[in-house]
Amino acid sequence: MTEPWDTSCEIRTGTTILAVEFDGGVIVASDSRVSAGEFVSNRVFDKLAPLHERIYCALSGSAADAQAVADMVNYHLDLHSLDMDDAPLVVAAANLVKGISYKYKEELSAHLLVAGWDRRHGGQVYATLSGMLIRQPFAIGGSGSTYIYGYVDSAFKSRMSREECVQFATNALALAMSRDGSSGGVIYMVTITKTGSEHTIIAGADLPQFYDE
Repeated sequence: MTEPWDTSCEIRTGTTILAVEFDGGVIVASDSRVSAGEFVSNRVFDKLAPLHERIYCALSGSAADAQAVADMVNYHLDLHSLDMDDAPLVVAAANLVKGISYKYKEELSAHLLVAGWDRRHGGQVYATLSGMLIRQPFAIGGSGSTYIYGYVDSAFKSRMSREECVQFATNALALAMSRDGSSGGVIYMVTITKTGSEHTIIAGADLPQFYDE
């Protein structure tokens, strides 16, 4: 048996992230717990990083690696928007994330969901992992996602309203946080539409209560 401070022990990290399209925009959300094995290193870390004004990503994997990828993409998108004199497309941001993730796949441990709104395609959600790029109506990730596949598959409906998507994301994250020991804290949520982005924090006391609570 290894002692808690034994550096030879494998360190496992966990989180729950979610992004979903609705009629008019997208919602991207996450829990706030940062863990290293059994140790909770941060209870209120914001895992939603801005890539541009109307484009965000949700971070999972190594917090430092994921944040480094987000910072690189943010830098490149700023230069791209200045060069084009226009806001970048969401798919351009997702392709940048995909390219960096694949190029450094041996060095980085990071999985980012990219979501946002642009004037050409409206609200979009992209899953990126080791060179993969897939647009989906909704996407989940992190260790907590394994507990909620049944819920999201049964509860998701195409062309949901903004209010329905908020409830969908809140319920999914609350369920994951109640099951996954590496997910917890509060819910951070960003709603992105044509008019901009709106940030919301749902405290633990305001999370939905389910049968085992």
